Amino acid sequence: MKIEGQAALVTGGASGLGEATARELARLGARVAVLDVNITLAQQVASEIGGIPIACDITDTASVTAALAQAAGKHGPARILMNIAGIGTAKRVVQKDGSAAPLEDFARVVNINLVGTYNMSRLFAAECAKLAPLEDGERGVMLFTASVAAFDGQVGQQAYSASKGALVGMTLPMARDLAQHGIRACTIAPGLFATPLMRQLPEPVQQSLAASIPFPPRLGKPEEFAQLACHIVTNTHLNGEVIRLDGALRMAPR
Repeated sequence: MKIEGQAALVTGGASGLGEATARELARLGARVAVLDVNITLAQQVASEIGGIPIACDITDTASVTAALAQAAGKHGPARILMNIAGIGTAKRVVQKDGSAAPLEDFARVVNINLVGTYNMSRLFAAECAKLAPLEDGERGVMLFTASVAAFDGQVGQQAYSASKGALVGMTLPMARDLAQHGIRACTIAPGLFATPLMRQLPEPVQQSLAASIPFPPRLGKPEEFAQLACHIVTNTHLNGEVIRLDGALRMAPR
């Protein structure tokens, strides 16, 4: 699918990997809707790329439905969905005081990262399936954002790894399910990237993490994630695939 002229939705588009992807889509000529729970940051990014900011909670069906309608009203029906919104956490199963990890923390991560992504995708797909087909019968494409933690989860990452591993597991059946509608689905599993969250860590910690990456021995650049995400859109034969983007990194237990 050619990106130029298409309407695109980016969840978590106000910062980090989502912001970089929104900017790259806009640079390539897409009409971009920046979806985020932080509307202030979304407004800032949207104003800089000529897009529209939309407050959206991906776990809430009414919020997603309203966001899809708002984006379509401004840009027309979207054919591109970048699911990048997500959260992370680290909790040992048995805490230092001997108590069990809070179930609420586990449920929150899974609800946002997995259920929220599915919620956004199912509602997008239902609208996208109504559109006229393009070349090769394609109607749309969606991206999931997993993590290398889906494969190499570290100590305390049970919730995060489970949610990201579930996205990996959902990729192929989603692609198969939506094939009849001409909608593709792929996943990127990024490693260690220089996101705002990473930048909050002390510099020595960042340097240590970067040094653990075989090559190149540095943190990934958000724009590198964005470039791959946009390549998936333009390469029609990429479907049902999970791509690690990690510089050959394999995470240690801790």
